[in-house]
Amino acid sequence: MDLLTVRNLGKIYAGAVSYEALADIDLTVAEGEFVGVMGPSGSGKTTLLNMVSTIDKPTSGEVRIAGQDPYRLTYDQLALFRRRELGFVFQAYNLLQTLTVKENILLPLVLDGVPLGEMNRRADEIAAKLGISAILGKRTYEISGGQAQRTAIARALVHRPKLVLADEPTGNLDSKAARDVMEILEKRNEADRTTMLLVTHDPAAASYCHRVVFIKDGRLYNEIHCGDSRAAFYQRIIDLLSMMGGTEHEFSPVRHS
Repeated sequence: MDLLTVRNLGKIYAGAVSYEALADIDLTVAEGEFVGVMGPSGSGKTTLLNMVSTIDKPTSGEVRIAGQDPYRLTYDQLALFRRRELGFVFQAYNLLQTLTVKENILLPLVLDGVPLGEMNRRADEIAAKLGISAILGKRTYEISGGQAQRTAIARALVHRPKLVLADEPTGNLDSKAARDVMEILEKRNEADRTTMLLVTHDPAAASYCHRVVFIKDGRLYNEIHCGDSRAAFYQRIIDLLSMMGGTEHEFSPVRHS
């Protein structure tokens, strides 16, 4: 079953000179699938993610998540839909400095009025799965970048959303922490069947996906599937990116700490 369906999606930013950020995008993501979105800077990949995540409204076309068109919901219904059905992981973690790791993780459940006992049970369960049980009492400034991103992933998963949207989740991490984060996302996708959509510049991160969709100049350019070998998939991703003509800096296959 398709969890996400994007049809003829377009986005035009009006101004003195109108700018077409996306045009005629068709994309379906099946339940339990892990899909990557790649493309040069300014290609429209983050715009696409913003449309799917209901942060920004399309100019044309439609988005359906689990059969619902979020853009037909009222403001209050949309806030509830976003909180219950979607999970978000960002490059900058977006954790609240004044809260502990555990309090950050519990935020979606607090907003939803989940009973305290159930909240504690879920926090302990997700922390154990992500290997951060030992830091639940720490403040966010006392933990490493890799631990902060695990905390952000725990917060994105704790309310068991239908769709997790990750925007450059490894962008601020060194290569080992980046690999750890991608292995966690891969494992949760496999074990919990959580559907994931990942926007990334990093071919190594993209190689954890089942397939990768490439966008160039606001349009779909190509898509490739993983197959049996991740190493071969990684190489095909790099080959395609070089054909698309991104700069060396944008798609560096070597991560610098």
